[in-house]
Amino acid sequence: MTMTAEGPVSVGQRRSRRARGEGIGGSRAFSWLLVITGAAGLLASWVITIDKFKLLEDPGFTPGCSLNPVVSCGNIMKSGQASAFGFPNPMLGLVAYSVVIAIGAALLAGARFRRWYWLGLNAGCLFGVGFCSWLQYQSLYEINALCLWCSLAWIATIVMFCYVTLHNIEYRIIKVPQGLRKGLLEFHWMPPVLWIGIIGMLVLTRWWDFWTG
Repeated sequence: MTMTAEGPVSVGQRRSRRARGEGIGGSRAFSWLLVITGAAGLLASWVITIDKFKLLEDPGFTPGCSLNPVVSCGNIMKSGQASAFGFPNPMLGLVAYSVVIAIGAALLAGARFRRWYWLGLNAGCLFGVGFCSWLQYQSLYEINALCLWCSLAWIATIVMFCYVTLHNIEYRIIKVPQGLRKGLLEFHWMPPVLWIGIIGMLVLTRWWDFWTG
């Protein structure tokens, strides 16, 4: 807590003012999280893209992650949902995850960004996690197959979205009630763990007979 002519100023208020003025960066842990989750998503997108091209060249090609009738990347790649925007979905991931890695690396180098930039990153992560949620539903209940590389991208995107949102709440770029803010900052690990746990339970129950047969 510091004092000004206007009265006491809390740490949160100082951070909010920096966000509006000179911009704010991120902790090393947060910066590395962006690099690591971005790299995980990029790896998954790269492998899926390569396998997709091989599948286009040879319709009989079987991707290495097609292990059984349920864990079948080939069935996912052959589906219409795999090209939701008219081109293979992982090509979008190649661009998006590369941008996230670049932002994480810039933060590690000391970069600071304005409020609109952080809101833009949050909006991009929201789109990404929303698209992944749609793909999860399609995978479980329409295509009836699971792709391990896709699952890696889902997890990376969920963790990325949760912590980018948390970062923006911490610096008051996104304003929430103080009680909720304190709870999220203290138990920051709970939203991603619960989210991923729910998806895991859906996968388990969707093919329960297969897993236990």
